[in-house]
This record gives sequence, structure tokens and C-alpha cells, in this order.
Amino acid sequence: MGLVKAGKGLLPRVDGEEPNDPKADAKGHVPVRIVVQRAVSRLKLPKPVIRTSPREDFAQVVNVPTWMWVERGTWGPVTTSAAVGGVEVTATARPRRSVWSMGDGGSVVCQGPGTPYSARFGPNASSPDCGYTYRRASTSEPGKAFSVSVRVVWDVEWKGGGRSGVVPGLAMSAERRLEVDEVQAVVTS
Repeated sequence: MGLVKAGKGLLPRVDGEEPNDPKADAKGHVPVRIVVQRAVSRLKLPKPVIRTSPREDFAQVVNVPTWMWVERGTWGPVTTSAAVGGVEVTATARPRRSVWSMGDGGSVVCQGPGTPYSARFGPNASSPDCGYTYRRASTSEPGKAFSVSVRVVWDVEWKGGGRSGVVPGLAMSAERRLEVDEVQAVVTS
């Protein structure tokens, strides 16, 4: 299944169906792709909430690992259904990965929400699945902070009307400013 242009947007293409007319045929049958489109458009995907350690309200430190994760309440399956002309489709969206833009030109792709930092990890430990280490401070950036964003990519599995398929690549994004500072050591005799 791919996407085809129809009307105001893209419709899922269902094998065996023509993408031309989104209305019911002469017998009153509604194409499954129309119901899939309606179900997908009804999905209420949560906006990701960015979390870091050190905490996002505090400065990150150059050459010290930053842990990143998406708040757990925004990472999980979302399901909805739609029915048109006797055809019902159930669509379930699942987050697949988070793509982070770190504001300094770096990026990170995480295959899950990331792991929240806890004291059981050492203070210099890197995240086991979603982290980044800044190599320069943000002091020369506007507002003295980097603009960090995360894009959570979702795939939608649907079934109904005797068919099933996947609509890949829906996304929700969030952004915030992160200050990154450099800590200078002082050597005394």
C-alpha cells in the first residue's frame, strides 16, 4: 500500500482499488481507502514531551553525556475506528523511533523513547539507548541556548473491510531550548 493524491490530501492506496473517485460506486460500496483515511485522520497522536538529564531546566555540560527521552505518557499505542457505508476500519498508531536534532548540527535517532536517568547509573554514564555529548557551549547562540527538537515517527496498522495495511511515517514534534555550558577546572598546588 502506498499513498495517492486525492482531493485535499493523500489517501492510502489499497491493492486492487483504483485511486480515482473517493465516492461510493454505483452499488453504494465505499472504497476501503476512504475509511482508512478517515480512521487515520481521527488518530489523536500525543505531542512528545522532551526530558533530559541533566534536567532540561539546567545547563548541560560540554563533554558530559546528556540523556534524552520522551515522557512515557506520550509514547504508546493510540487506536481509533471509523465506519462509512457499512465498512469499518480500526487503525492503531505505534511510535517507532524518535529523531533528535540537537541544535549544534548533531542529530540522534533512537529506536524507542529513551531511558530516563536514575541514580543507579553513574554520573558520567552514557544513556544506554538515547544520548548525546555536546562538544561546544551554546554561549554564542541566540539566547545562549541550542534549539533542540524531537520528532516521533509513528506507523499506523489498520484492518477492516476484509483488508489490512500500514500507513507509515506520521510524525509529532516538540522543541525546546537547552543551555550548554563549559566547566573549567582550576588546578591548585
